[in-house]
Amino acid sequence: MGYRNSGAWASSRKSRIVAGLLTGSAIAFAPGAAWAQDADEDATVASDGEENQIVVTGIRSALRSALNEERNADSLIEVIQAEDIGKLPDQNLAEVLENIPGVQITRTAGVGTGVQIRGTNDNRTEINGVGTVASGRGRGGINFEDVNAAIIASVEVIKAPEASTIEGSVGGTINLRTIRPLDIVDRVASIRVQGEYSELSDSVTPRIAASFGDNWSTGAGEFGIVLAGSFTKQEATSFRPRVDRDGGLVENRNAQVIRNGNVENQVTRRPAAQDFDFLGIQFLNQELENFEYETINFAGSVEWAPSDNLKLYFDAFYNDQERRQDSSRVQGSGVSAVLNYNVPESFETVDFGTLDGVQLGSIQAALTGTIQPFLAIDDDDPNLRFSSDTGARLTESQLYRAGVEWELGGMSVRLEGSTTKADTVNPELSTTLNFINPNTPLDAGGGNDNAVPFRYDLRDGLAFGIDSSSPFAPTVQQLLDPANVVLDAINVGADETKNSEDAIRLDLSYEGSGLPSFLTSLDAGWRYNVRKSEFQEIGSNLGLSSLRDSPRGTAFAELLVPGPNNYGDGDGRELFFGDFLVVDPNRAFNDQAGTLAILQAALQTVPGMRTIAGLTPSALGFYDIEEKTLAAYGQAHFEFGPVRGNVGVRFVDTQITSIGNAVSGNAIEQTTTKGGYTQWLPRVNLAANLTDDLILRASYTEDINRPDFNTLSTSIVFGTSSQASVGIGNPNLAPETVQSYDVSLDWYFAPSALISVAFFHKDRTNLFVAQLEEAFRDGNGFGDIVPPCEGGGIFNPVADRNISSDIPGNGICVDLLTTINDPASTTQTGVEVAFQYDLSRYEDALGFASGFGILANYTYQDFGGGQATNTSASRGTDVFNAINGIYNDANFVPVTAVQGLLDFSQHSYNVTLFYEKYGLSARARYTWRDAFRTLDTAGGASLNSTFGFPVVTESRGQLNASVSYDVTDWFNIGVEGVNLTKSDITQSCVNEGALFCFQGLPDRRLVFGASVSF
Repeated sequence: MGYRNSGAWASSRKSRIVAGLLTGSAIAFAPGAAWAQDADEDATVASDGEENQIVVTGIRSALRSALNEERNADSLIEVIQAEDIGKLPDQNLAEVLENIPGVQITRTAGVGTGVQIRGTNDNRTEINGVGTVASGRGRGGINFEDVNAAIIASVEVIKAPEASTIEGSVGGTINLRTIRPLDIVDRVASIRVQGEYSELSDSVTPRIAASFGDNWSTGAGEFGIVLAGSFTKQEATSFRPRVDRDGGLVENRNAQVIRNGNVENQVTRRPAAQDFDFLGIQFLNQELENFEYETINFAGSVEWAPSDNLKLYFDAFYNDQERRQDSSRVQGSGVSAVLNYNVPESFETVDFGTLDGVQLGSIQAALTGTIQPFLAIDDDDPNLRFSSDTGARLTESQLYRAGVEWELGGMSVRLEGSTTKADTVNPELSTTLNFINPNTPLDAGGGNDNAVPFRYDLRDGLAFGIDSSSPFAPTVQQLLDPANVVLDAINVGADETKNSEDAIRLDLSYEGSGLPSFLTSLDAGWRYNVRKSEFQEIGSNLGLSSLRDSPRGTAFAELLVPGPNNYGDGDGRELFFGDFLVVDPNRAFNDQAGTLAILQAALQTVPGMRTIAGLTPSALGFYDIEEKTLAAYGQAHFEFGPVRGNVGVRFVDTQITSIGNAVSGNAIEQTTTKGGYTQWLPRVNLAANLTDDLILRASYTEDINRPDFNTLSTSIVFGTSSQASVGIGNPNLAPETVQSYDVSLDWYFAPSALISVAFFHKDRTNLFVAQLEEAFRDGNGFGDIVPPCEGGGIFNPVADRNISSDIPGNGICVDLLTTINDPASTTQTGVEVAFQYDLSRYEDALGFASGFGILANYTYQDFGGGQATNTSASRGTDVFNAINGIYNDANFVPVTAVQGLLDFSQHSYNVTLFYEKYGLSARARYTWRDAFRTLDTAGGASLNSTFGFPVVTESRGQLNASVSYDVTDWFNIGVEGVNLTKSDITQSCVNEGALFCFQGLPDRRLVFGASVSF
């Protein structure tokens, strides 16, 4: 049966894997993999008379096997074999994929969670050719941190799809493949036990993986089974300090500042004004991200071939993921209230660079100094608060597929049914405490915070903390005294998300007589699937702003614990908030009801006697979307002379039904919206063997990219921050259409050796882009607290007004963020260069040195076109106009810039050096990516607090390495390291190298363990 390496037809004819079952990382330390110890053992492919056996013996043979698969494919694919995965210091598949040309990844607390293929996150993820569904409200597929590499045999990235490839990807389709049971020659079994040490978490967590596979010839035919499972715990920590200076504009003392037609007296209103404009400090946020993962994975396959021309199969995949968040934030808030009275000790010059060809200019910004209370001006600012962010994601994912493959003469038939689902609950109990400084008076207005002095030093990082030299400074004992904190906010949640996809497909291939000589096969297929996504926000919020409503910590002291005090371990800083109290995150997660009961009892001890409502489903925070798709394709494979390939077309018809709620007053009305679209997607792939070792490839393909479900829905989820935007979907979004052109030249100049140059170009229409509608803020930064927000934005009824209003309470107009289709087309153009080589052929001349090898790749890409823009937020507009000497808001000109793509790096490369000989296997990989724009910021900063533009994550490299040794033929030990140099992350506002806004200090992790094979 002629299967090709694309989509679900990705298996090779009669090829067999020897000792290759020990999948993914489970094979990393398995001597049963028969690692190469001399040149003779490196043979990968046996003679044709031995049924094309693939003998997997180590890193070099795994690389050679992957190259052979890529070389023989008609379309452009990239492959990483199981041994390649297992011998990398990569603990999830996102980090594995980073080895592929054109692939970059993003990380959460140092753990790979996002994958960009050729500059885009819009990719499709499959397991054995079956689409997966996400745990959240997106569409890309299963979370990469949910899948342990220990249960995956190989990873295939399809960059140029065939007509048979399922639609729905811009950059590529990622297919996670497991070993087929009937491809095994010898029974294989292994178990691996590891421990992972997280430096910033100062913890060791277990990683256990096991695999088994065998097949038998019986009177009823051939029968095979593969089982792989893993249990993993992981703790990942990252420090993410944040300093806001966007709202800290202090105009020079000679400027005539006019707001709303009124002239401000600079000398009186802003005594801190200098002879030059500068940016002072507006907000401080010391965030510690801590995620604790507990993951159970299982993958199993059964195959039965009752005859040579008939095979039945069944695959099962199960994932149980608990991702628990024990994060904290220490915030210096209300800083802007004393902005005009605190003069920085030193300044730096910030060059904002250019946006869309417009020179933005430079300004001075605070670099070092203190932020002192001015009690006569404001008796409760700046203030200090402690937040415990205790949320979790509990996801259960399942995938099942069953099918039959039948061959009759020249006709091959495959019928397959599959179902996949992911059910997620997001329990949360997060709290905020305000510190009541015993060294400054209580707020005369009855507020539940008061003044605390701060010091900052932004020279080598974003460092800040208590100004211990101030007479108002609290002592360590005072900071840790429950009597000096009050309850400020409680957020409780249990959101539910249910995603599923059921599909049936029929694939036909004819290779018999009657075809023209240049046609090798004619293929046709049909697929019908139903995809569903349902979301329900369930929560309750309580915000307190008055001291009469806020109980002291002594009323719930049994819940209070000191927060983490190791913030200095990230980069050696000495200035940070090291002493503070939080509600015990472990207790909040493990006993939510008991924790709430104690807090509720504490609320009854104060005059306000407020209550926290029970968990309630939100009428507005609901949607139920069903998507039905009928697809069909026809495809011809051809070969004439040195040229081979395929040409075909895929037809797609999608119908969508979206159910949501509309609320008018006290009435709730369910609304149903229907829509649909039809697409024809032509796809052509060519491969020409110019010589025995030189292959030219070219392709033209079309695809579509459907919008995420949350961007289609009009459901609304309100947060408690007055500074955060509220997102709302757009049911009128059209799918993106993508036209892709690919050309590559591959030179296989030696065994396991390659030099490759590839060019790609994509034309995209209907690109999904964000659109921000800013809420009105007056000259004091105060917002509208009465709906319906005539000045812009959306009314958030649960937001704590905090510094955004001089009237305490909940409910204020905030920014509104939605998604639209860019009315103009966009382009992505790039070049990928790859190199692979080892010295095994020089065994006689080099001896031990013949064990060395290298892999390297480089990607350049550029983005063009587009019409949708980001516009400077009001605070950013103030700054950019002040730089140009404009201080009258009637004459302000906002700054705009075409949005472009998020997480898009123009340059990236990675280099891997490896050594494998005498039972020793070692590898070091350095990965670097250029700067890119992102919305992933510390402390949930919104576009409004980053001048209106996505921040820029500066270029960064990371070093990972691994070493393992075969103690015996069946026992192996090893150690792996991730982020060995503790590379930090720098994020700048507006442009690369501009204003330093956010910093990330991720963990260094070490994995050590042993593996036994049987």
